Amino acid sequence: MRAVTLFFLAFLLISHTKSTAQKAALNSGKSGKKEIITGADQTEKYLSYLKGKRIGLVANQSSIIGKKSSVDSLLSLGIKIVKVFGPEHGFRGNASNGAVVNSEIDAKTGIPIISLYGRNEKPTKQQLEGIDLMVFDIQDVGCRYYTNINTLEHVMTGCAENNKELLILDRPNPNGYVVDGPVMTEDRFKSAIGIHYTPMTHGMTIGEFAQYLNGEGYLKQPCKIKIIKVANYNHDMPYVLPVNPSPNLNTQQAVMLFPSLCMFEGTAINEGRGTYMPFTILGAPALKGKYAFSYKPVSIPGMSERPNHKDTVCYGLDLRNYDINQLKKRRQINLSWLIELYKAYPDKARFFTPGRANQDISAFDLRIGTDQLRKQIIAGVSEAEIRKSWEPGLKKFRAIRAKYLLYP
Repeated sequence: MRAVTLFFLAFLLISHTKSTAQKAALNSGKSGKKEIITGADQTEKYLSYLKGKRIGLVANQSSIIGKKSSVDSLLSLGIKIVKVFGPEHGFRGNASNGAVVNSEIDAKTGIPIISLYGRNEKPTKQQLEGIDLMVFDIQDVGCRYYTNINTLEHVMTGCAENNKELLILDRPNPNGYVVDGPVMTEDRFKSAIGIHYTPMTHGMTIGEFAQYLNGEGYLKQPCKIKIIKVANYNHDMPYVLPVNPSPNLNTQQAVMLFPSLCMFEGTAINEGRGTYMPFTILGAPALKGKYAFSYKPVSIPGMSERPNHKDTVCYGLDLRNYDINQLKKRRQINLSWLIELYKAYPDKARFFTPGRANQDISAFDLRIGTDQLRKQIIAGVSEAEIRKSWEPGLKKFRAIRAKYLLYP
């Protein structure tokens, strides 16, 4: 019976290997460019490493092998998953931004689902008991304020403290071409939406970022990591995400505009939350008469229950058809929209949302990682001068980043 089981598992492994090779060959095209293949889809490179081990999997709805959930796929291939750890938005990806996510038992598989966005962000010693190997497979979008890299650091810390190895199934960064924005350099700007001394967009994949965390001393002790690299990938390549990485990044347009439009959280401007067009539109009631485009944010369970300007008509910019290739050509976050809407806003004293009590740090500052940009916008500093002020920090960070890159 055991021989039959081993033969069946070997057959599945060979089938997956053949399928991956055929997939790359069929999609090489006349240009000679091969298809991007995620680390997760290259099962031939890691299944044997997982066999016989009790696996803890850090995953969400973006964790797929082919078109199936990584959990379901690995279970069908005979891998023993004993626990699943979920980040912000939960394992199923259906919790609103910032919502506390509770641990539970998965109804389909009976596997315990442990939330890393609830009572604890770092997996505890008790939660890691009974696990031989941790696996991290979550899609990121390349921004300091997108919390998956926070989860990565917390998982690496927990693994290092409890002598657990972490296998990372790497995925492309859809914004991997851009390293831009002010670099966070002061601890006072750390928050749940930013804990790393990087620019707003870091231009690294999860695998590269893990090497950066180890190499730059973010952990008291390095985490033992093994990375299954993305095949046929470089940072300049376009990558359309096969699954929405979070509820409010529900289109490719939103994913590409996210680095630029997420800056507006912490201002009086609604960035599309409370609509089915998040991160592709901008507006506020106070801009009535200055812009023709309008929309009304409402409460949408699983996306945004309490959006800015809920149930009030907003006026502003419609960027759903904006040519995102313009961002790639310039390799920059779009700063002009922030400057434009600040100038158009009638009550400038209320444009930036207050932050921590008794501190001169606004909610906007926490997202940006510094208070300098807010002060520059208020003072009317030109975009060219603002960008010039970023360059020393960006130059230093690019040199650091270069040490950890896995791809051109």
